[in-house]
Amino acid sequence: MAATTTTTDAPVEAQADTPAERAPRGEVVTHALVQDVALPGDGGTLALITLDNGFDHTKPNTFGPEGIAELHRAVDTLRGRAEAGEIQAVGITGKPFIFAVGADLSGVPTVSSREQALEIARAGHAAFAAIMDLPVPTFAFVNGAAMGGGVEVALSCDYRTISAGVPAIALPETFLGLVPGWGGCFLLPNLVGPANALKVIIENPMNTNRMLSGPAAAKLGLGDVLLEPADFLEESIAWAARVLSGETTVERPEVSRDEAEWAAALKAAKGLVMAKTAGRSPGPLRALALVEAARTATRDEAFAAEDEALADLLMADELRAGLYAFDLVQKRAKRPAGAPDKALARKVTKVGVVGAGLMASQLALLFARNLKVPVVMTDLDQERVDKGVAWVHGEIAKSLEAGKIGRDRANHLTGLVTGSTSKDGFADADLVIEAVFEEMSVKKQVWAEVEAVVSPECVLASNTSSLSITEMAADLEHPERVVGLHFFNPVAVMPLLEIIPGERTDDASLATAFATGKGLKKTTILVKDSASFIVNRLLGRFMGEFSRIVDEGTPVPVAEKAVAGLAPMPPFVLLGLVGPAIALHNSETLHRAFGDRFHVSPNLKKIVEMRKPGYYQLVDGRPVVDPEVEAAQITAENPVVLDVAEVRERVLSVLAEEVGLMLSEGVAQAPMDIDLALITGAGFQFWNGGLTPLLDREGVSEKVLGRRFLPPGAASVPA
Repeated sequence: MAATTTTTDAPVEAQADTPAERAPRGEVVTHALVQDVALPGDGGTLALITLDNGFDHTKPNTFGPEGIAELHRAVDTLRGRAEAGEIQAVGITGKPFIFAVGADLSGVPTVSSREQALEIARAGHAAFAAIMDLPVPTFAFVNGAAMGGGVEVALSCDYRTISAGVPAIALPETFLGLVPGWGGCFLLPNLVGPANALKVIIENPMNTNRMLSGPAAAKLGLGDVLLEPADFLEESIAWAARVLSGETTVERPEVSRDEAEWAAALKAAKGLVMAKTAGRSPGPLRALALVEAARTATRDEAFAAEDEALADLLMADELRAGLYAFDLVQKRAKRPAGAPDKALARKVTKVGVVGAGLMASQLALLFARNLKVPVVMTDLDQERVDKGVAWVHGEIAKSLEAGKIGRDRANHLTGLVTGSTSKDGFADADLVIEAVFEEMSVKKQVWAEVEAVVSPECVLASNTSSLSITEMAADLEHPERVVGLHFFNPVAVMPLLEIIPGERTDDASLATAFATGKGLKKTTILVKDSASFIVNRLLGRFMGEFSRIVDEGTPVPVAEKAVAGLAPMPPFVLLGLVGPAIALHNSETLHRAFGDRFHVSPNLKKIVEMRKPGYYQLVDGRPVVDPEVEAAQITAENPVVLDVAEVRERVLSVLAEEVGLMLSEGVAQAPMDIDLALITGAGFQFWNGGLTPLLDREGVSEKVLGRRFLPPGAASVPA
């Protein structure tokens, strides 16, 4: 029997007259709107709190000081009603598609003292503890995205339902250099056990901030029941009524208190933290300590420890750098610096792809999926064309089988992607992109053939990772419509798209490139036409200097320890992912362009000559040094062995030098674009702020260049 909703009470605090009403500190307040729901039969009344900031789903619910205070007051009022027998249960849910995504971190830059930080921590704990202390059963109805404090609100309730349609549930705090500090480090391990809790608190954030879907979260134990989204709230209330009546019994696995079991889970998580951060981000280490204490601590002891951790970390540079990175991804990425007026962009109704290899096939699939326009692939022979088209169609079929798309959508996408050995199909294309061999003469020949077929307005885009767009277009009748669109591999996953105009590229073509990038849901960054652009140039300098240090005699483990926590993985593991041949090509290109500061490693040449996939080989999913590669390494006649500190200083110093040169040359618009590029194109850490905040924080930029890249307080605690 379905539950019914009775009259809606006024919210505890009057709602905003308009959705954009803000508290004095600039907070968009998430209101706690209370209404009574009559439960089926004689089940009594459930007071339902709906978290709602007055905006649609594009501005998720967050908890700032005013929102936390309002929630606390709402719960205190409901406590009185519960004690008077007016309500038999309390439920908490969110506005459509959003439960709550955690603390409002936009106010953190205004926090200038540890005492302020401690007040914020204690206020959250007080509000959530008030939920836990209500004298009636409490239910969280997780109807949409839930992160950070939103997950902790749900954990504060006695029971939880989760919608199968929820796209993201996470405790992402350690990704930013923080901890789940409003109960997460205590409540979660005591609900699902230490191993499962550490997957959410440590493993997922450390692995590029992975999220759990609703079904995955329920399977892990975060929810008591998984319900379909169509009638989620109605079914959640009906389920709550059955729990209250005793018709439904909630059974959860007992969490072990075995010290050895907890220690094993913590040891594994700490190993991951050290591999990813080398202990240079305090947040994950504090989270581990809090989870360890959760085995024996009381709630009050655990909450007090979280308060202290939050107070310390809110005043740490790593968190401020993480928030700077978050702001880049959320805001600067949506307004690309230097992009021309979007009104100049031409509409793209058909796309041509030159090439049918893996990269070209990935591009064809991306254009079809996101732009929903016909895509024609070409290559030198029918076998290659057929292979490329078959790969695209196969990926669409996999999405259909996995239930990610329906049959009609799959049929439509399949019909959009075709192939031919002739470029005549490009005649009515608005954009043609090439993904052929990385050789200038090959690309020039391709564009000469394409230009003979397409209209004068058709944009010609190169996916080159290092070659000059200006030179590529030099012999064409219309060089003004050539632009670089440098995608990163894998194309469907990596957010970054470097957009490179040649010297003669016109604003209409450039605007079309930016509009296309937006349509493809990529983070677009304007880059000056220069060797290897932003990401590959900096990775080339990083990898080159690392290889030089190893070639000179420093053992690989020492060198890797020195740079741990800088890039998302050890340099020689990254080498295997990129591919030795591609890495060698990039280093040789950069060496030709800029000289000896870009090292071309003879040992990398050896790996390529041996046709090895890299320095390491995978054994049971773990990188292990390939003995044949190790035996073939060329050793220095007079070895120079550096220690960890010396390696780190040298690598960071050359990166500071290169960033300084790139900014002076105008390769990037600002340091923020370099950081955004490294975060979205190379997976550099949020808690480092990408790169320039780290160089500033460790004093390297001032030592090398005599100045900081960013003003004090931009990605650090204000002095």
